[in-house]
Amino acid sequence: MAFKKPVPKAPGVGGTLCLQRTHGFCFSSSAPFTLVAAPMADVTLTLPESGPNPHVIAENAWFHPADPYEIVVFRLDVGPETVRASAALLSDAERQRARRFAFDHDRRRFIVARAQLRRLLAARLGGRPESVELLYGPRGKPALSRRFADSDLRFNVSHSEDVAVYAFALGREIGIDVEAIRVIHDADDIAARFFSRCEYEAYRALDRHDRPLGFFNCWTRKEAFIKARGDGIYYPLDRFDVSLTPGEPANILRVESTPGEDCEWTLHSFVPEPGFVGAVVVHKVAPECASRAGPERVALRSLPRG
Repeated sequence: MAFKKPVPKAPGVGGTLCLQRTHGFCFSSSAPFTLVAAPMADVTLTLPESGPNPHVIAENAWFHPADPYEIVVFRLDVGPETVRASAALLSDAERQRARRFAFDHDRRRFIVARAQLRRLLAARLGGRPESVELLYGPRGKPALSRRFADSDLRFNVSHSEDVAVYAFALGREIGIDVEAIRVIHDADDIAARFFSRCEYEAYRALDRHDRPLGFFNCWTRKEAFIKARGDGIYYPLDRFDVSLTPGEPANILRVESTPGEDCEWTLHSFVPEPGFVGAVVVHKVAPECASRAGPERVALRSLPRG
């Protein structure tokens, strides 16, 4: 599932709902849905709280091996010189992919986001950004090439508009997603089709002012979950439930027949900047390791523009 950008699916191609992801997952449907911003004059949106997150132990802290995983936030609205410098770090395949974008702002976002991923990976691997080699799993999830297998570093990336988020973990699969909170046409229809029954009932019970945030709470949490699993669109969305009510804790409620608290995954929600909401899902540590490590910690930091 990838609810990212409005149709068309690719430059010059229309006719389906396809909301693209930087990691390559793409969900397509022939349903007549169009994800576009709706007029907001008569709607006051409920936005996520951007205060201190109890799960965050270090703001603007550099990655430390003692941190189970790390979230990095980066702005993509940079100047032309930074875009050119970023393009120089990409592989030939990435440059070809960038050229396929029809709009300059999409091309810029891809180039800068991918170059920043390379910089972040290189910093953790002790190498150069242009030397980082990526490969893709059978369902499209990116990973480091086998040459870097000894690092045991896992990562994931997402962006919405000009906000990019990166997640890193050592020895644990991880998935991340971010979305700008906005009103969209056909949100109720999309929720009815793609949310689980439990999630849809919770969504319909919300006040109309809370529904946009509830929608994207659910959206980002489900996306982060299937990205962490590496299954993309191949994992049925009704096989698991996530919480979505604004102001309530972010939780996985069910995975197939397993209660959320007993499943193998941990979910956190975060606010990368005002007006946006993000979610990260990471594989739990083994019980014997968790008892030694104590409460799980997240390192969250924002990088300055290039």
